Amino acid sequence: MDFTEIYKQSASLVAFSPGAHFILTAVQDRLVVRRSDTLTVTRTWSVDTSPSATQNALSSKAKTNAPSSSSPVNTWITHIGWACDSEYLLAACARGGVVNVFNIRDEEWSARIDAGAEGLVKAEWAPDGRSILCFSEWGLRVTIWSLVSGTATYIQFPVHADRGYAFRADGRYFVLAERHKSKEILGLYDTGDSYKLVRHFPLPTGSVSSLSVSPTGNHVAVWEGPLEYKLYILTLAGDLVASFAPDPDPGLGIRSVAWHPSGMFLAFGGWDEKIHILDSLSWSPVVVLELQRRVSAGTAIWREPTGWFEATQGRGFLSFERMQGSQSIPVSRPDLTKAHPKNGVVQLQWNKSGTYLMARFENAPNVINIYSFPTATESFVPRLSSVLIHSNPVLQAQWNPTREGNLVACCGNRAIYTWSDEWVTENGEEEEMAECIGVPARKLDVKEIKWAPDGKGLLLMDKDAFCCAFEVGAEDDKAES
Repeated sequence: MDFTEIYKQSASLVAFSPGAHFILTAVQDRLVVRRSDTLTVTRTWSVDTSPSATQNALSSKAKTNAPSSSSPVNTWITHIGWACDSEYLLAACARGGVVNVFNIRDEEWSARIDAGAEGLVKAEWAPDGRSILCFSEWGLRVTIWSLVSGTATYIQFPVHADRGYAFRADGRYFVLAERHKSKEILGLYDTGDSYKLVRHFPLPTGSVSSLSVSPTGNHVAVWEGPLEYKLYILTLAGDLVASFAPDPDPGLGIRSVAWHPSGMFLAFGGWDEKIHILDSLSWSPVVVLELQRRVSAGTAIWREPTGWFEATQGRGFLSFERMQGSQSIPVSRPDLTKAHPKNGVVQLQWNKSGTYLMARFENAPNVINIYSFPTATESFVPRLSSVLIHSNPVLQAQWNPTREGNLVACCGNRAIYTWSDEWVTENGEEEEMAECIGVPARKLDVKEIKWAPDGKGLLLMDKDAFCCAFEVGAEDDKAES
């Protein structure tokens, strides 16, 4: 794997363009666009992050004895994003209540959105690439700004700004959890008709945590907050299809939910070390996967070799040690007297084809569990196929978006960790392999990773810096394209 030089960034605001040809970076109040094959700068903008006129007016009228903050951090960019066709990009400063829009083809063109008196906490692109969603403070409303018509559409009282909404896979409908007169409802909006309301229907939840639309677009999963373990399946017409609550009640709610890529299964887990799998035919649990404290010999167990980074001086790669026989897994005992004990499922993610489910448990922070799932032509017997044991807690793990059996993880040190079932032996047979790869940089602890959309490159990010990693030969392929 080849690594690039280190570049500056702010607040992990680095993103590949949808076509993976460019990399967008925010550095305080500047936007930088680089080519992903050579990392040369192609565009830069100095973003006007000064507060909007509305924010200035409100600040001048506010009466407070506390001194106003003059820290330059308050004027930095807080959100960035590419339009779906990579033609436009946005840079938002939530503290100033403004969103700036730029055109990658025309460096002189720009637009500026004033969020208004309700403030701004988040801005992102809609799937059409010509509309921008702005979430206001205090859950007052969502504003959809159209770059085509120059008009705004307002939707009142979203329950959450960071979750509780989704677009159908084809982008036609926008689904939003709302709260009106202390009652939770689900709103369905037609994106092709200026976000016109299609229907409102009540939710069976008392305090909705979030929602997720199935890949087929026929159903939406909605679940309760952290105090109740309840999940509901509804159609987009508002019909309640099924509900699920485990027996006995674990006492706390759901933490992670993930639809199978085909929509056939729904995986979810909470604070109780169990992963429930529902099928889309009966909407009943077909299997329950539990965190294993001792893994049998039938599972591939990989352990990070001790002292490998010092031995290679961080400039090489080394295979994980393949453990023989059954092995004990390092699992900590959570403090159940705390409101949110460090226990249960913190991440669930299917690979591209749905043949693997990756799971991480908070009380086993050094471990990644990989469950294999049969295809439609095989008998349904999901099992724990591989376990990766790291020396340090895993901060993040992500499947390759284009390859079925390729996983990468980071642990906050100068290394990344990969697992693949595509390793070719001398006999020409494929088998799995886990490796440690040192990042040849003195001051880059990898705390976050992002795949390129084409699956050929990675963004490796520290607190205020980043570099790119490409598989050997991938850069040449990108340059030729």
